[in-house]
Amino acid sequence: MIGSAAGLLSVVQGTLAQAMQHLLYALSPDERLSAATTIPYLALLALPAGGAVLALFSWVTHARRRRMVDAVEANALHGGRMSWSDSLVISGQTILSNGFGASVGLEAAYAQLGGLVASLSGNWFALRRSDLRILVGAGTGAAIAGAFGAPLAGAFYAFEIVIGAYTISALAPVAAACLASVLVAQAFGAQPYLVAANAGEQIETFHYLLYAGLGACAAGAGILLMRAVAEMEAATRKLPIPSICRPILGGLLLIPLAMLTPQILSAGHGALHLNLEAEVSLRFLAAIFVVKCAASIISLGFGFRGGLFFASLFLGSLLGHLFAGSLEWIVGSPVIDPHNAALVGMAALAVAVVGGPMTMAMLVLEATHDFSLAGAAIAASLVSSTIVRELFGYSFSTWRLHLRGETIKSARDVGWVRTLTAGKMMRRVERATPCNTTIAEFRRAFPLGSTSRVLLVDDHENYGGIVQTASAFAEEVDQKAPIGSLAIHTGLALTPDSDIRSVMTTFDTEGADELAVVGSDGAVLGILSESYARRRYAEELDKAQRELFGES
Repeated sequence: MIGSAAGLLSVVQGTLAQAMQHLLYALSPDERLSAATTIPYLALLALPAGGAVLALFSWVTHARRRRMVDAVEANALHGGRMSWSDSLVISGQTILSNGFGASVGLEAAYAQLGGLVASLSGNWFALRRSDLRILVGAGTGAAIAGAFGAPLAGAFYAFEIVIGAYTISALAPVAAACLASVLVAQAFGAQPYLVAANAGEQIETFHYLLYAGLGACAAGAGILLMRAVAEMEAATRKLPIPSICRPILGGLLLIPLAMLTPQILSAGHGALHLNLEAEVSLRFLAAIFVVKCAASIISLGFGFRGGLFFASLFLGSLLGHLFAGSLEWIVGSPVIDPHNAALVGMAALAVAVVGGPMTMAMLVLEATHDFSLAGAAIAASLVSSTIVRELFGYSFSTWRLHLRGETIKSARDVGWVRTLTAGKMMRRVERATPCNTTIAEFRRAFPLGSTSRVLLVDDHENYGGIVQTASAFAEEVDQKAPIGSLAIHTGLALTPDSDIRSVMTTFDTEGADELAVVGSDGAVLGILSESYARRRYAEELDKAQRELFGES
């Protein structure tokens, strides 16, 4: 049912965006915006107009004041819980951006609403955390499967991008959702993004090495593209204009690029098919590659909403063509088939930006039905993925989260780490001992063997350190001295919201066995030992792994 709903929502969102494009740019019924032969210059005013409408929509929905969570972040940090209001805002912004022609794709909107349906359903059934995460992965994968007409690619998208692992327990629900989504989308007459493509010449053994080189080139291009988007966003924030006006300025900057070629508009579905089927010069392909990169950077940098999923597929196909043409120019004769190289490059660059090597390889397989070409796509994708992981460490979605201050690098469930805090693990202390208590009084109150450590507070009931009970019974100690003179870790304490990672880092850095947990007002709340913290971490990690692999 969730897969069917995700497929239907993908059809609805795609239809809305295409209807807007056909209305604004006077396209014929079967024409794609990026494949249009010519577009009247006056119609290009829709780009800044779209920026204005998007700005108004964002202002009405208070989008800039809220931190909206996508499916990847929801699964990594929030156990699959998604907000319906935030998801509708993200979908609306993406449809407006794509519908007015900005160089962004709709995949983020598809995945958002597919994941939302799954999240709301799972919450209604009160599913446990691990099952809810699988259900959200199934919903997002189904949405992608329905849009591309590719159930295998959608399933691997769920595993690699949203769930963060291949698990036996997730196989059946993800597969069922993706198949249902494709069937529903086809029943409503949706045109899949990737049409059937014929593979070129037979893949030879040495071609795999060349395609590995193409994967390396794609990795470099992907890293540069992601960094360029971030730099553009940072630069636009410094402009002396209100933030709400940035999409309008971005739309104006897209007009001269669209006048050069309509292929930079929208996600690039029509342009991808056009360039795969047509014989065009390397100079033209290089120009399209540069201009499309610039258009995507401007669109995202100036506040249009969307992603680089399909843009990376389009750019990858251009890169593959250029790679094959460059080899032919260097050697003096054809080395690899340009059509094959375009399909492999499509997968390799998409992996560099989006992640998911098997996802993109399955896209190639389902588009061509050629297993040898899919094998070449896997080789190039693995090279691309490895280089990006080692040199950069993020996909585009996790890179955006990193810029917001998050540290996640995949959708693996790390939310439990944040919920395991010092406040939840500490041993509460009802009443701490004053620092001015004499050592003699302390000995009477805490005989040897009664406790190993005691928390102290000063005259204002603020934290004053920790005393090891045995130190108060040393022979050389002056019994008339205040117990505060024996305190350790006087300036060191944990806050109740410190997660397990920061707790363990503090223990390792300071070499402490136990630390006080102190509130923001300086009041002592409790004490936490290193051994107990490590044991709780091991228990929660083991529990998370058992849930991940479906064990009881």
